Amino acid sequence: MNVYSLLKPLLFRLDAEQVHDLTLKSLKRAEQLGLLAWATGRLPDQPRQVMGLHFPNPVGLAAGLDKNAMVIDGMAALGFGFLEVGTVTPRPQPGNPQPRLFRLPEAEAIINRFGFNNLGVDQLIQNVKAAKFKGVVGINIGKNFDTPNERAAEDYLTCMRKVYAHASYITVNISSPNTKNLRALQEKDALSQLLATLKAEQNILAQVHGKYVPVALKIAPDLTTEQVQEIAGLLMQHRIDGVIATNTTLAREAVAGLPHGEEVGGLSGAPVKESSTRVIRTLAASLQNSLPIIGVGGILSGADAREKIAAGASLVQLYSGLIYKGPQLIKDSRKALL
Repeated sequence: MNVYSLLKPLLFRLDAEQVHDLTLKSLKRAEQLGLLAWATGRLPDQPRQVMGLHFPNPVGLAAGLDKNAMVIDGMAALGFGFLEVGTVTPRPQPGNPQPRLFRLPEAEAIINRFGFNNLGVDQLIQNVKAAKFKGVVGINIGKNFDTPNERAAEDYLTCMRKVYAHASYITVNISSPNTKNLRALQEKDALSQLLATLKAEQNILAQVHGKYVPVALKIAPDLTTEQVQEIAGLLMQHRIDGVIATNTTLAREAVAGLPHGEEVGGLSGAPVKESSTRVIRTLAASLQNSLPIIGVGGILSGADAREKIAAGASLVQLYSGLIYKGPQLIKDSRKALL
């Protein structure tokens, strides 16, 4: 039995968001004391070349856990091959009222309605610059809650310009269910216009900074097959560098009748696994290797990680699975992908 298995019953008695904050603070301190490498052990590198970047192994941290890039070094020490921080917005915002994070242990699931709570892009950049870790760090960008969709591109451009010099890659988040009307940006005309705008800016920034930073799009698991195919076509048309599948789901069938099962927000963990994998398969068939897929959603075992790769993903990301399985999940996922 690992240390996390012993701590988990105690942690699950406490408020979920308090534990989230406590975990980040503890991780930061443990890294400073040099405890994490010892705790997680060593595995051989499993290098991957994706989006023109070198990944020492294919298992990454999904956006949302370290929104403000406060524990990059601690997360890196756990054995991830890459990290994604954010979602960050141009201006700081508190997010939605608490409580806004709920565990559903019977389903190994989480519902959150954080609403892009973060300290703003300028603070995130300071934290990224202060980190010692020099591996792959993606920065996930979004829009402020009070920015109307007609002006959403301005927020994404603001964030892109500010993070460009400090990001290994940039993820455009248009799929969180917790910012009102954000998912409408996935609709064909709105998405095509946004992608065209961001691609043009990426080309300008590449010239200004003398380096090309890949851009990926993060999409929802609740899209129809036709919508996923349509998005795949737009990704190829606008020469976007990657796609992350998927964000959290609005579906509730898997948690119907469970305590907190009807809470508003995005559902993650085991119940989203199948819909996420379905989207990956549809993307893989539509994209025909023209751009890579990063698979995320419902990975709670090494076998789940392997399933995402088999469906067509080049890399995987973890988040909710860490809450139920702890850091051992990183090791298990890496072993499964050897």
